[in-house]
Amino acid sequence: MKNDFRARSHPAYWAFIVHRVSGLLLSLFLPLHFWALGQALQGEAGLESFLRWTDRPLLKFAETAVVVLLAMHMAGGVRLLMLEFMAWRDWQKSLLAVAAGVSLAAGLAFLLNIV
Repeated sequence: MKNDFRARSHPAYWAFIVHRVSGLLLSLFLPLHFWALGQALQGEAGLESFLRWTDRPLLKFAETAVVVLLAMHMAGGVRLLMLEFMAWRDWQKSLLAVAAGVSLAAGLAFLLNIV
């Protein structure tokens, strides 16, 4: 029981959780994205109406959350690829912090660009 708690408090476990949860949330977003793209098939007026609707502050926040989720999932995937295909080095422990920093920086850059 004590080892189970120690394993769940390890940063690599949380990287695993973040990677899986971000992938799940992105898969839930994908049908909405396809529906939004389908609005262009309804004609210019339908797409313009949809784009005006997406100009709300809450949706801008949601867009930022999607960008952060994408960055988290990508950074976690790159980290896993590096762990799989590169020889183990002590600096690879720092990949967790780098992945988190890159994800948050991407979200902040996106948020600053849309404000």
